[in-house]
Amino acid sequence: MVNKGIKKLYTFLIFLFLYAPIIVLIVFSFNNSKSRGVWAGFTLKWYIELFQDAEILKALYYTLLVAVLSAVISTIIGTFAAIGIYNMPGLNKKIILNLNYIPVLNPDIVTAVSLMALFRFLKIEFGFTTMLLSHVTFCTPYVILSVLPKLKQMNKHLAEAAMDLGATPFYALRKVVIPEIMPGIITGGLMAFTLSVDDFVISFFNTGNGVSNLSIEIFSMTRRGINPVINALSTLMFVSLMIMLLIINKRTEKNEMERGV
Repeated sequence: MVNKGIKKLYTFLIFLFLYAPIIVLIVFSFNNSKSRGVWAGFTLKWYIELFQDAEILKALYYTLLVAVLSAVISTIIGTFAAIGIYNMPGLNKKIILNLNYIPVLNPDIVTAVSLMALFRFLKIEFGFTTMLLSHVTFCTPYVILSVLPKLKQMNKHLAEAAMDLGATPFYALRKVVIPEIMPGIITGGLMAFTLSVDDFVISFFNTGNGVSNLSIEIFSMTRRGINPVINALSTLMFVSLMIMLLIINKRTEKNEMERGV
């Protein structure tokens, strides 16, 4: 009984340590003062100002647009790449997997500068396109690593059985393989979306005039002081992400129950 109580307390303290900064941010998004250390009363003015700030809304637009597009593109590329890697023979598979680990283990600054040099060499004008391409390049390895474990868990004879029964390879892929690895695809897509929203270094080195995401916008604010509007925006993003995760988990549980029946 005592051990259970200690374990629960330990778990509580760990989660408190992890989420305390977010809780403080949410609380001070309702603070009536610009100070981040003094509570001056409850207010919603920062939320009102958020929807009146053209620069932040523009940065939010580019952030979400790049994040959604890069998540979709990298998820598609990463899923088919993972299927290809999974079906490779031993040595080639190990070589490609090790190559896939390099962007994951590589410091962001190295990847950012490398991509910038590549775009300069190819004479591609810096802007939305370069930012999107750099985010796709950055996110795709994580999608591959999310999908591969589900492929390993799947019965490898399922697709073969479907094709023996008359299914074309593409039909077997669409109706048999993809549904089996869907949790890994969803995980990879969410990870790609989160990494894109969170990224600063790669975005900073590969953007152009007139294209700025939230991380770059917040960085530019640090010299003159962080606007409390950012607290309100961060709170809305956190709440939206939590709701999205709950919906996805609920649907995943429902699909698993239906398949179990």
